[in-house]
Amino acid sequence: MSEIIEVQARKTLQNITPYPPGKPIWELQSEQGLSKVVKLASNENPLGPSPKALEAIVCSLSDIHRYPDSSTSNLRQLIAVKLGMGADNFIISNGGDELITLVSEAFLEPGDEIIVPSPSFSEYEFGAHLMGANIVTVPLGEIYSFDIDAIVNAVTEQTKMICICSPNNPTGTYLSKSVLHHLLDVLPKHILVLFDAAYSQYADADDYTDGLEFVRAGYPIVVLQTFSKIYGLAGLRVGFGAAPESIIQQILKVKEPFNVNTLAQAAAAAALHDVEHVHLSLQINRQGKNQLYLSFRELRLPFIESMSNFVLVELGPDAKSIYEQLLTKGIIVRYGGLWKLPHHIRVSVGTEEENSTFIQRLSEILKLT
Repeated sequence: MSEIIEVQARKTLQNITPYPPGKPIWELQSEQGLSKVVKLASNENPLGPSPKALEAIVCSLSDIHRYPDSSTSNLRQLIAVKLGMGADNFIISNGGDELITLVSEAFLEPGDEIIVPSPSFSEYEFGAHLMGANIVTVPLGEIYSFDIDAIVNAVTEQTKMICICSPNNPTGTYLSKSVLHHLLDVLPKHILVLFDAAYSQYADADDYTDGLEFVRAGYPIVVLQTFSKIYGLAGLRVGFGAAPESIIQQILKVKEPFNVNTLAQAAAAAALHDVEHVHLSLQINRQGKNQLYLSFRELRLPFIESMSNFVLVELGPDAKSIYEQLLTKGIIVRYGGLWKLPHHIRVSVGTEEENSTFIQRLSEILKLT
């Protein structure tokens, strides 16, 4: 006889929907009986991981019977030297997602409000719901630009945090240096800005900022960075936050010990200085974006020119059907329904061959639609 479970979860969990990750390659292969699958769904580096990171992992394997360095001293020091800041300005996290949760746990309380431009990365809302805070969404403006006036006008006495993703996922648009500076100057000083710069290495606009200069200037800002994207270490889950030391000290109070494993720390430290890998990754991304842009223009599909390693493209009312048909042909992209963009898909930039395969399959489907 099965027992009736009467244990009640926290009420705030009613607001939380588990994050839906991109479909893994093996799953689609199993479902469709496919031998080859092209995955352009999770903004991963198509070049693969940094070779120096792989070498560092091999050299660290004999030490995995030991607990990792809980304070991540070596990695923090290397990042600090590279970015011209102090090691105490950094916290290393289990990917960018953990940092968002840690910031939420450190600063949000029930009844607080966070402001999130929309559409954007869903994990900001997850962190707020986890702490019982309220989410205030502010729609992006024309061509998915940031509407700073609308953000400022949404501020109330309950506002505790503002989350800005730049370049923004899923639109690829960004916030300029001057506009971010203006925002930080006009906001009440008790409001924390979480500036997600996970895709910053891809941004090449003259007026782009990764936000780090405002950390150096002492503004109440936490800049999120990750090794999952351009460094190609998504499977290891390692990222970091940069902020004034007083803010870092508060976040450290809620960090679990040993949150970043030994192999991840070693790989990130090596990848940080793999200049050749970063250069090649940027080159492939630029060429890939231009390849996709040209094809979308030929297919007369509206798209947003991106400062990142993905492109948001509009397919119209049949977008979900087209997305599903692409799956049957071995192509994994991201359907826009996740961001309430039901007419869109987000396409990660792949290799030339992967991009060509995607465009060929998409063209075949569009001819029949």
